[in-house]
Formats: sequence, C-alpha cells, structure tokens
Amino acid sequence: MTSLRLAERGDLPAIVALLAEDPLGSGREHLHDLAPYAAAYDAIAADPAQVLLVAVDDGDVVGTLQLTVIPGLSRGGALRAQVEAVRVRADHRGEGLGEVMLRWSVEEAGRRGCALVQLTTDKSRPDAHRFYERLGFRATHEGFKLTL
Repeated sequence: MTSLRLAERGDLPAIVALLAEDPLGSGREHLHDLAPYAAAYDAIAADPAQVLLVAVDDGDVVGTLQLTVIPGLSRGGALRAQVEAVRVRADHRGEGLGEVMLRWSVEEAGRRGCALVQLTTDKSRPDAHRFYERLGFRATHEGFKLTL
C-alpha cells in the first residue's frame, strides 16, 4: 500500500533518481553528486513555506513533488501554492498515484489558506496536460523561463 509523507534526507537518492528517470531530467540531473541536492533539501526542510512530499510503497520512494506557498500582493494579498517536480516512478504510473499526490497538494494548499494552486508543465508533455486538466487545472497562462 502506498502512503504519502514528508521527505527525509535519506530519500534523496531515490528522489534524484525519479528526477533523472524523466526524459527532460535525464540530461540535467546528476546522480553521481548528491551534495547540491542535499544543500537544496536542507533549505527546503528549513523553510515552513516548502513541502517536499514522497510517496512510499513497501519502503521504496515511488513518487515525489514539491509544494511551495508564495505570498503575494495580487488577488487581495492572497497566498498561492506552486506545485513543482511531480514525478511517479515508471513502474507505478497509471495506478492513480499522481492524482493522489496532486489532490493532497490541493488540500494542503487549502489548509494553508491559499487562494489558488498553480503549476507548470513542459509543452512537450501532452499526457501531463491531459492529466492536470482532468484534475481541474486549466491552462490559463503562457509560462516563460530564462535559464541562468
């Protein structure tokens, strides 16, 4: 049975493997050097506005995502939640785990007083687009990124 919990530092190898398993992440993630990931984990764990979630099945990390609560002035000073790095291990896709994690994120955002939940997904992922739309997300904006 798969359960959700906050990530622990010891989960980092499995989380990075999930990020690297992804076709887009395979060229940008570095399994051989976990030090930068450990520093990022420490920053996430120290920030109460951050949640690094893992899905665990029989002791193995099989899914992950990051939820960030962002204060803002727009929408009357509303909080918003940003969902990032949603991944489900290949052998667990199609089991509804992504939906469980996203629904948990929406509920957690509501518990934290957020007015909306937002996420981005690469334009090359039509299956992900359909998945998010099925969960009620709408592609209302065009996103831009600048790599530094």
